[in-house]
Amino acid sequence: MTDGDTEPDGDAAPIGDIVVPVEESSTLRNTVGYVVRQALESGEPSTLHFVYPLSSRGTVGDEYDRATDLLERIELWVEEDREENGDLVSVETAVVAADEYLFSPGDYADAIAEYADTRDVSRVVLDPEYRPTGTTPLLPALEREIRGTGLEVEEAPVERETRRAQIVRRSGVGQFLLLFAVSAGFYLFLSGWSLKPYTILTGVVSAGAVAATLWHVSFTGAINPRRLTAQFGRLGLYAVFLLWEIAKANLQIAYVVLHPSLPIDPKTVEFDADVWSTVPAATLANSITLTPGTLTVDVERRHFTIHSLTAGAREDLLDGKLERAVRYVFYGRAAARRPTPSEREEVEE
Repeated sequence: MTDGDTEPDGDAAPIGDIVVPVEESSTLRNTVGYVVRQALESGEPSTLHFVYPLSSRGTVGDEYDRATDLLERIELWVEEDREENGDLVSVETAVVAADEYLFSPGDYADAIAEYADTRDVSRVVLDPEYRPTGTTPLLPALEREIRGTGLEVEEAPVERETRRAQIVRRSGVGQFLLLFAVSAGFYLFLSGWSLKPYTILTGVVSAGAVAATLWHVSFTGAINPRRLTAQFGRLGLYAVFLLWEIAKANLQIAYVVLHPSLPIDPKTVEFDADVWSTVPAATLANSITLTPGTLTVDVERRHFTIHSLTAGAREDLLDGKLERAVRYVFYGRAAARRPTPSEREEVEE
């Protein structure tokens, strides 16, 4: 990640290069996916620049920490979306305008334009829910100000969430087929994997009824078969790894219980896990609880509160094996190499 102050090398940027100002929002993930697709469709090596304009001066504090955390997440999203075409798309992230106060749309447009000029990029894509000043809508005015600097600007055509939660959503064939396959597989599992004609027929009918009834409320987003297959494959490997970790932890706890001096050292630790969405966080929390010696007490977004029975269980937890394995399942190999809780030095006891 850069600070947005380096000078260009003088070469013209490819047409697929894009600057995207970012802030936490409900549509940011889809906006990242959109600009990655745009870069891939350009057919030439491109660089995506994700910039976080600070609204307050300084490179320390809560806002700066939120900015760097968000930019790290975006790097993982790009890694996930570009898949086998990674050589065509590179990514740069930067916190910009850290040495000045930003207040008006013009201030933000100037900060974005200055960054784009140093990289010789002429195109800006805006997240439709980009609101760096809080709840006040800023996008129309910001678009006008950015156009006034001579840059091409576009609002990402991604679906916005409604202000009122919807029970029924628009769904495609992918959601129906996925739910049908999961339902049919579960039915066969309950039947003992019987392949008798009657079992197959009733399984198809039951799975079809479940899929037809629930496909509008069960899954969000489009289904990417290749990514989904890869995630299920990694999930299978993770299940084996988790069972091995549970077996080892059982032996360690058995040793503690049978030891005459009962060498326990109970403590509660808190740390911010390097996972960002609901399913990965829930997977990590449940995996920690299933491993003897550790118990998930509370999870608030990324913030985990864990009770550990022994120093060894605590060290294994903070060494980050489970966290890295969960990142591998949901975000891929690159995410598994990110720092552990101990390496991030953010653990509180």
